[in-house]
Amino acid sequence: MELPVRSGHDLRDTRVDHPVTASDLVFDGMIWGIRRETVDLGAAGPVTREFMDHTGAVAVVALREIDGVDHIVLIQQYRHPVRTLEWELPAGLLDVEGEPPWRTAVRELTEEVDLRAGRWDVLIDFFSTPGGSSEALRVFLARDVDETLSAFAREGEEAGITGAWVPLEEAYTAVLAGQLHNPGAVVGIMAAWGARERGWETLRPRDTPWPWHA
Repeated sequence: MELPVRSGHDLRDTRVDHPVTASDLVFDGMIWGIRRETVDLGAAGPVTREFMDHTGAVAVVALREIDGVDHIVLIQQYRHPVRTLEWELPAGLLDVEGEPPWRTAVRELTEEVDLRAGRWDVLIDFFSTPGGSSEALRVFLARDVDETLSAFAREGEEAGITGAWVPLEEAYTAVLAGQLHNPGAVVGIMAAWGARERGWETLRPRDTPWPWHA
């Protein structure tokens, strides 16, 4: 098969709602469930798929200049499914009904690292595992960052979170060296580095429509 040549300007993911003829929650977990759906793909016929029915999430690249160098906040947290103490971005689930994603990001930044920001922009959107999960993530860039007036009382597994300011350039190098594996951190760090290289001209307003989040 001879593949056509396409312009990168034409590349755009498109949301398509094929008819779903059956949908069952086959496992209802503590946070999310597993759903089995049969979808009619037209000429390709009906197919049945099982996937994690996920609420979606946001992550935050909080940027601050320290001694003339751009730094970002990373947190360290244990993730049991992969048996790893990961470096991640402050992040959280979109589990408050009616809350705009950027407001969730504001809340998570405060709750996880006791920071607030005066400027918020959309940095990048992505799917974590589109073949097996409905999770869509939006990463925000937070600037004009300073500490909150009081510390948030973290509980449970979040009580063990530690954080640090890391030079953006060094975080970018750590990603390329294979030292970081969390998808939000990898995508967010790469996007922040690339957006800065373009003078932040790729940023979008904080309330930019997001078709994959109701």
